[in-house]
Amino acid sequence: MTHRPVPSVAAPTAEHHREPFGIGESSPRLSWKTAAPPGWTQHAYQIEIARPEGTHRAPWTTSEASVLVDWPDRPLASREPARVRLRVRGADGAASDWSPALHLETGLLEPTDWTAQAISPQRGSVERRDAERRPPLLRKDFQAGAEVERARLYVTAHGLYEIEINGRRVGDHTLAPGWTSYHHRLRYQTHDVTEHLRVGDNAIGAWLADGWYRGRLGFGGGHADLYGDRVALLAQLEILHRDGTVTVIGTDSSWRAGRGPILSSGLLDGETYDARQERSGWSSPGFDDGDWAAVDVVTRDPATLVAPTGPPVRCTEEIAPVLVTALDGDRLLVDFGQNLVGRVRVTVSGPAGHTVVIRHAEVLQDGELCVRPLRDAISTDRYVLRGGGPETWEPRFTLHGFRYAEITGWRGGDPRRDIVARVHHTDMARTGWFECSNEQVNRLHQNVVWSLRGNFVDLPTDCPQRDERLGWTGDIQIFAPTAAFLYDCHGMLASWLRDVAMEQHADGTVPWYVPEIPGGEQWTPARPGAGWGDVVALTPWDLYRASGDAGLLAAQYACARRWVDLVTELADESGLWNRGYQLGDWLDPFAPPEDPGAGRTDRHLIATAYYAWSLRHVAWTAGVLGREDERRRYEVLADRVRQAFVAEYARPGGLMSSDTQTAYAVALQFDLLPDAATRAAAGRRLADLVATGGHTIQTGFIGTPLVAPALSATGHDDSAYALLLQQECPSWLYALKHDATTVWERWDSMLPDGTVNPGEMTSFNHYALGAVAQWLHTTVAGLDASAPGYREVVFRPRPGGGISWASAAHESPYGRVAIRWELGRTELTVRTTVPTGATGRIEWPDGGVTFLPTGTTSTRRHHLGSDPDTTH
Repeated sequence: MTHRPVPSVAAPTAEHHREPFGIGESSPRLSWKTAAPPGWTQHAYQIEIARPEGTHRAPWTTSEASVLVDWPDRPLASREPARVRLRVRGADGAASDWSPALHLETGLLEPTDWTAQAISPQRGSVERRDAERRPPLLRKDFQAGAEVERARLYVTAHGLYEIEINGRRVGDHTLAPGWTSYHHRLRYQTHDVTEHLRVGDNAIGAWLADGWYRGRLGFGGGHADLYGDRVALLAQLEILHRDGTVTVIGTDSSWRAGRGPILSSGLLDGETYDARQERSGWSSPGFDDGDWAAVDVVTRDPATLVAPTGPPVRCTEEIAPVLVTALDGDRLLVDFGQNLVGRVRVTVSGPAGHTVVIRHAEVLQDGELCVRPLRDAISTDRYVLRGGGPETWEPRFTLHGFRYAEITGWRGGDPRRDIVARVHHTDMARTGWFECSNEQVNRLHQNVVWSLRGNFVDLPTDCPQRDERLGWTGDIQIFAPTAAFLYDCHGMLASWLRDVAMEQHADGTVPWYVPEIPGGEQWTPARPGAGWGDVVALTPWDLYRASGDAGLLAAQYACARRWVDLVTELADESGLWNRGYQLGDWLDPFAPPEDPGAGRTDRHLIATAYYAWSLRHVAWTAGVLGREDERRRYEVLADRVRQAFVAEYARPGGLMSSDTQTAYAVALQFDLLPDAATRAAAGRRLADLVATGGHTIQTGFIGTPLVAPALSATGHDDSAYALLLQQECPSWLYALKHDATTVWERWDSMLPDGTVNPGEMTSFNHYALGAVAQWLHTTVAGLDASAPGYREVVFRPRPGGGISWASAAHESPYGRVAIRWELGRTELTVRTTVPTGATGRIEWPDGGVTFLPTGTTSTRRHHLGSDPDTTH
């Protein structure tokens, strides 16, 4: 009897949660991945949900859907755990075994679930002078009178917090609760603290610090107290005892406040810690807090409290020094070999009162830290020893962007063992990989990944090191497709996009960065800006393309409509957006350092192009959401603006009024040219400009993500590869000659002579110009989605540039999608993987197409100049 293979199903996932604990969705959508024989397709699924009151097994549902499927039972209540598993069957009726179970639990879903009150040290009790922002400690003793069955801590803060129960830290989150638009939304976290508690005497303690809530933020000296002038803790500990009773310990006026060993802490300035002022046992029961002060109850509307949609910031990696150099006195210069975002942990010895000072920088100049690019960010940590033996310390409430650290006051110990850099960022799952035969291109791709990691710290920032670190809308607008390939960032970006919607102005203006803070005359108040404001129309679509989540589109649709409706009012009667302030092709390499927006491409050409492109996306979004009247309306508007664009900016023979790489790339990639002949001519002119420019980059933030795709789309892969592999400035690989390990803000952040660019905007960790990685994925490796969520996959390898092989893989909603191609003398060999639930096709360089069934891994050999041969 022939054995018939049956499919197997992995444990399902809920929404975009990596850790579905304390979630805010009462009816979370479910997704699953199936491994099945080639050609197998799901015909039906059955979901089983085990809840405290019993198990509900839904009837079989006839459907091929497996991504973000509706919750099949009544909504979950606050605090409710559930165990979810499922099975699938094909058209032959054979069912899989039950999947492993997903364990999930909701947080507090209703404002009335909160009985705790936010508390803050009484004014003057801990912070004794206006100029002193000393982070306080808060504590409370309590009783657990019976055996503990389960305990949950729901907690957030005005500022940043860390919690300890009975002397032991709760969780491993960094910079919690993160940065949201605090007036509108404040995230809380849920922790399982069952193992922290014991029968009888217990204690809970909290560290607090300014963080984003009241700390100094932004450039030009920054601003403090933007959300309030008092840090506060809101915590609710709920204990279910084995006898069925419940104890709730919430923050209230009975808590006590004291001074801790942190003397000062700021995200931009660094942290100072005096170990001599540690209070032993302060978060354990029996501590004498008689000399501690009372607390005040402060206002926090529980209706503004929201559960996370993405993972927290954590330490994700530790990096040892690659070089330690002794400088004069007792200074060490430590090179970690990688520009990163995080903190330095040291193990030191010395007498009580001895101070170790840690300064940070991304680059060196003349053998010393080059801190000028940090502007007003001090980025200095200080540790005062308690004495008596080795002491290990890492700051709690600050973060730095650095490769190098200067440590003053080092005494004894092996620095290669006792100094470590700890990398911190939002703990997203890695989902995308790329590699090829050219090691410099591989290094460029690694640099893009490192810049993403360093700037995805709770929200997508522009840079992590200087006095800025803001959620710039334009940067993520151009980088979102790259980010969504490399990491599962959907939950994190969905949260940030909600803040964008909250902070969108009443007239539809989208701030330059979100959360919006004062930023000088150029940025405050915000003005409608093309490429930046368009994030509300383009980025939700990019996330939808990667994930298949139409819910992201629905959540942001009103925001996107308000934006394009505003621009419609600003445009002239023909549809041209030809007035008002614009940043244009920001940081065009030909723009003067003092005016980075003075690029060579007409700013209003760019503005009109983005207007048309966003209208097109809003129309597509309306179509997905079933809003046919609105789809037709925005399609008509998009067509009208396209016609106006052609009339104003296109010239005969495929030329553009701005004869620049950016103008042609925008017109081609935003589908603004009238016909195939004009597109072909514009592509030739773009290739001519690239060649005339010596195959150097001549684009800024707007043009750079588009230029290589535009060349490839018009049959000029050779020019795109020459652009990619150029090593003279300005180019992507130029930075590698200067040992770059991240992507720079400027093409010449470091000048050819090795000195740092004297301009104010000189970051060595900006991901925007790294958006070329998406072209590496889709064209060099040749892996792309041709339907939302990779339901349909297109493999389109385009060898060139002397690269003999390339590979890419992406963990899609359906499973692993992968390609590896190798170029021989007479044939192109392509190995592909298509997961169950998806289909694929190979589009060969000569125009041939090979269709790939679902759930297949195969090798195809394409003889150059002939039809492909297939080998399984």
